[in-house]
Amino acid sequence: MKPLDPRLLRLSRTARGFIVAAAGTGVLRTVATIAIAWGIAAAVTLGIDAVQDGRAPSAFGQALALLGGAFVLRAVAAWATDDLAARAAAKVKSEMRTTVLARAAERGPSWLAGRSSAGFATTLGPGLDALDAYFGRYLPQLALTAIATPLLLVAIGLGDLTSGLIILFALPVIPVFMILIGLATQSLQRKQSDALAKLGGAFLEAVEGLATLKVFGRARRQVGRIGAVTDEYRRGTLGVLRLSFVSGFALELAASLSVALVAVSIGIRLVDGSLGLGAAMFVLVLAPEAFAPIRQVGADFHAAQDGVEASAAVLDVLDDDTEPAPHHDTDRAATAPAAAALAVHGLTVRRPDVVIGPLDLHADPGTVVVLAGPSGSGKSSVIAALRGVLPHDGTVVVPGAAGTTAAGRTTWADQRPRLVRGTVAENVALSATPDAVDVQTALRDAGLGVDPGLPIGAGGSGLSGGQAQRVAVARALYRARRVGTPLVLLDEPTSALDAEAEAHVVAAIRGLAADGAVVVVASHRPAVVAAADVRVDIGTGGSVTVRTGVRA
Repeated sequence: MKPLDPRLLRLSRTARGFIVAAAGTGVLRTVATIAIAWGIAAAVTLGIDAVQDGRAPSAFGQALALLGGAFVLRAVAAWATDDLAARAAAKVKSEMRTTVLARAAERGPSWLAGRSSAGFATTLGPGLDALDAYFGRYLPQLALTAIATPLLLVAIGLGDLTSGLIILFALPVIPVFMILIGLATQSLQRKQSDALAKLGGAFLEAVEGLATLKVFGRARRQVGRIGAVTDEYRRGTLGVLRLSFVSGFALELAASLSVALVAVSIGIRLVDGSLGLGAAMFVLVLAPEAFAPIRQVGADFHAAQDGVEASAAVLDVLDDDTEPAPHHDTDRAATAPAAAALAVHGLTVRRPDVVIGPLDLHADPGTVVVLAGPSGSGKSSVIAALRGVLPHDGTVVVPGAAGTTAAGRTTWADQRPRLVRGTVAENVALSATPDAVDVQTALRDAGLGVDPGLPIGAGGSGLSGGQAQRVAVARALYRARRVGTPLVLLDEPTSALDAEAEAHVVAAIRGLAADGAVVVVASHRPAVVAAADVRVDIGTGGSVTVRTGVRA
């Protein structure tokens, strides 16, 4: 794995700025370290001279002042690095999440359908949170290593050429260890990242199917399944930690042996008088510092591996050259004169298991079109194609689409109600300041007699399945009436309702058509099919039959 992915620098201006800032603080810390070594050497030699002469020379105070100032400078530089790292990590995470979500929206639901939703959420959530260690420890240490190591090596060489040569030949041993350990760690960390995504997927599947599992008495079996996946993740984490500790020991051993060689050489030459005490002290203080940056960057690399893997996954998503879902004539109709009717010509949706279509349809304002057929026949796929979010052949001309996008002239309600934490009114209006009268009207027409101010949780917790579905229908009614959208798409709006509640929804559908909208409903319920002006039967093999004038 590369020490620094260049794609990250191309994507984020904040990351580029942080690297430059980290390099600047690295220079200050290196200069301060050299000054500390010089100050210690000067203070020791001058202190010995003072003991021998019986008085402290004036230079002794200057050496102590230099030493104190150098310590302060290094502390300030270290604080500035930490502060910049925290700010950069927060901003880069925000930039990457925003960019990835925008790219996902651009490519459409068909692109997202080919990915694991749990894995995608894990990467954007806790995965990118691991960039704190990447920016807080690894990148600053990488910048410090690139600057400090050559400067310290030059300073040691100027103080004692022999020690400088020893360190020069000993330094490459540590990168070799780092490369070997890094190759092993990369494989383990990738497995660990996959295990985390698998754990998230298993938990999400269990939560989504919990109601069905409880009905069939299989809920307790998921405890063992999730426990097994969790245990696999635990063992993987311990494996990564073991390798990290072993690598840290190897790096420490190599650095310690190298410093020991320098110390032995200096001791021998001090005894025979070929090296002065001041130079010896200066080199002895700096020798460990020469190995410390490159040794520490190896240790921090392990701590930042989660962030490295997550950023690589995000960058791979951004580099994915998959074309975004085409909108065909659904969007191109925006540049044409306003169409009065819904016109569909040769619409064909290709799925892995079946080809749906071709469909030819003309629906004037005030028409209710029902897409009928068994579950899984492709009704929702046709709805998605009419919305312009699913690739398809043929053309779709949305009524009233001139001068705006098709999405702006369409109201739709999904088969699964997507409710958020807030009140019923806020979910109907999708606003923190809903119109109370319009919300009440939409709820009444959807056959839901609940208090608009009733708080509900994420996913509609606090409401039954039928109530949540009627909130979604009320949301569509609210938008269609306030915005005046000429096309309303409803996917199985009554699948969880009883006959009485279904009658309210059917009446609301007819009311939207009476107001001049084209209403397309995907449903297999007899009461909804009976309300159709145009019935489109979709067979299990994808065949399409259009019947007009079917309403009694």
